[in-house]
Amino acid sequence: MIVFNRIVRLNLWILRHMSKRGSHTHPVHSRLVLGIETSCDETGAAVMDESGTILGESLHSQKEVHLKTGGIIPTVAQRLHKENIARVVQEALDRSGVFPSQLSAVATTVKPGLALSLGIGLDFSLNLVRRYEKPFIPIHHMEAHALTVRMLHAVDFPFLVLLISGGHALLALARGIDDFLLLGQTLDEAPGDTLDKVARRLSLINHPMCSTLSGGQAIEHLAKEGDRSKFWFRSPMGQHYDCNFSFAGLRNQVTMAICKKEEEEGVQKGKMLSCVNDIAAATLHTVASHIAKRTHRAILFCKAKSLLPQNNPTLVVSGGVASNKYIRETLKIVTDATELQLLCPPSKFCTDNGVMIAWNGVERLKEGKGILSHAEEVTYEPKAPLGADITSEVRDAAIRVPPLKLRIRS
Repeated sequence: MIVFNRIVRLNLWILRHMSKRGSHTHPVHSRLVLGIETSCDETGAAVMDESGTILGESLHSQKEVHLKTGGIIPTVAQRLHKENIARVVQEALDRSGVFPSQLSAVATTVKPGLALSLGIGLDFSLNLVRRYEKPFIPIHHMEAHALTVRMLHAVDFPFLVLLISGGHALLALARGIDDFLLLGQTLDEAPGDTLDKVARRLSLINHPMCSTLSGGQAIEHLAKEGDRSKFWFRSPMGQHYDCNFSFAGLRNQVTMAICKKEEEEGVQKGKMLSCVNDIAAATLHTVASHIAKRTHRAILFCKAKSLLPQNNPTLVVSGGVASNKYIRETLKIVTDATELQLLCPPSKFCTDNGVMIAWNGVERLKEGKGILSHAEEVTYEPKAPLGADITSEVRDAAIRVPPLKLRIRS
């Protein structure tokens, strides 16, 4: 009886242990990739098999911390990555039921991003691959965003990509997993950064409905109840017939409008204006219009140069700002007019995460591209262009975009 009880207890312990490790079973031939993301302010990890099935994932967001400080402080982001990366990776492994020794490769973001943040992910990953003697796959953050859609939809190359986030704004033609043509990029700040700065200038963190939202989310939320016609902001770069973006000038226009209204209403900086919804609506509409016009030109350029397929040409939109429904609706007007399919990954895959890094690793592993030995030296690159730059060719084409009626509800 004593022996039987011991066996029962042992079996229960094994079952509990296995449940903690995950319930997935993996064919012996299935290759497994661990993806690690620390390019900015999200610590993410995910384990994926070569079919694209997510076996386990974990994400630690620093949003609440950075909301309190009014923006991302690199040293704070670095500290938080350092404090959480081991736990996040272990959680992803535990939920997948995969041991490090079973991995086929580790894929990690090494470019572009905040130097201090990239360093934490890279150091952790190199220690891991050297300990278990696993291949290492360095990942370009923007390539990962661009290719995430292929995990969810059967999208063949080539396709047009619009990546919009708090740190980036660019248009590119994806011709392969590591083959991109850069059509346009931001010349100053990114759209997400602009929306965050406008939100801070409006003190939206003090708004009862926005205290837990990021700046961009707060602008989107308030814009729903605003009248964009109450303010007119000039769309950037109207006389530049290229696909580059610029948002700093728009932010200056909005700031001047806020200052004027504060003076008119006798409102001190930091207090809420009565017209805050209208300013949010006008700002978001101008940002969306600028993005739409540059994207429209990119589509016309690609069609003129026969860079997109005749059948089912596709525009993929990704990055944190791609979660903004108003901007998506604006882009849908453009793709409907130009007969393109519009694809956006779900919001949880638009923001930074370990899943997109793991998927990029899977795609590279399948094609045998960019796979390094565990013994090779790797460095991170805070600034790294995406693909071959043909922005000057786009500018020289000087394509004029026909007007579209962007009549969508604020």
